[in-house]
Amino acid sequence: MYCPSCRAEFREGFFRCEDCDVALVETLPEERVKPGYVELATVFTEGEIALIKANLDQAGVDYYFHGEQAHRLAPLPFGARLMVREDQKEEAEALLGGTGQP
Repeated sequence: MYCPSCRAEFREGFFRCEDCDVALVETLPEERVKPGYVELATVFTEGEIALIKANLDQAGVDYYFHGEQAHRLAPLPFGARLMVREDQKEEAEALLGGTGQP
């Protein structure tokens, strides 16, 4: 058993973390590391940005929309591009139906 808050491991028979006062779980979720510099890959160039963001947020995919606000400055020949961490590209493409463009 593990504490989901402090990640401490407990022996059988324990059901609450004494330090955090939260219920223990059988397995810990994968710990997400805040990335420093990472390579980004374009997954999507056009679409319903709010819906895409909601899906990616729910799945825990880190993303950045390059040029999302650029249309306010001047007309550009390209739309916003969805950028994700290279190691999350396949997951993002699967969530969005694999319609990404390089």
